[in-house]
Amino acid sequence: MNEPRMIPPRPRDRLYAAVTLVLAVLLLPVAFARRPGRARELACGWALRLRFPAEDLTGLTDGARAAFTAARTEALWRHGRLIGLTSGYRAPHVQQRMFDEEVRRCGSPLLARELVLPPAESPHVRGIALDVRPHEGARWLEEHGARYDLYRMYDNEWWHFEHRPECGGRPPRRQPSPAWARLGDAPPR
Repeated sequence: MNEPRMIPPRPRDRLYAAVTLVLAVLLLPVAFARRPGRARELACGWALRLRFPAEDLTGLTDGARAAFTAARTEALWRHGRLIGLTSGYRAPHVQQRMFDEEVRRCGSPLLARELVLPPAESPHVRGIALDVRPHEGARWLEEHGARYDLYRMYDNEWWHFEHRPECGGRPPRRQPSPAWARLGDAPPR
């Protein structure tokens, strides 16, 4: 659960990436006609919306949305990597429901905080958190995300990144889990 497995992408994943890139290339002339200065970003967005139709960027802060869009555009055009969003902004009542379900599942609020924070503490509620997929996209974002102030925050969640411009391109210290990050003290190692 901690790290994306270092296995090569499945043939299906490679096919999805190749088809998405070809589609972005085919959409580029239309995107250029609509917005010449941002044609690559626009074509990338259209192609990725077809690949990840359920993703929703609404509710993210303007900075988080812009950073994520720029990062995934570079990932696709320069490296042929797809980055999709599985979860971004969450309304407080949704976050509370998720926290309550995790408490029921694991039996304690303290244990639940290892994966889900209550709404008052959740970066998802603040609109700065991004849960991404697939593994290859998360690995790319972990390697290149600092250019966009996007950082992997927790050892136990390979998919969770946050937009943290206050870090100035220097990754914050990764915490073992959301529980430790919000308590303010890292456990002894």
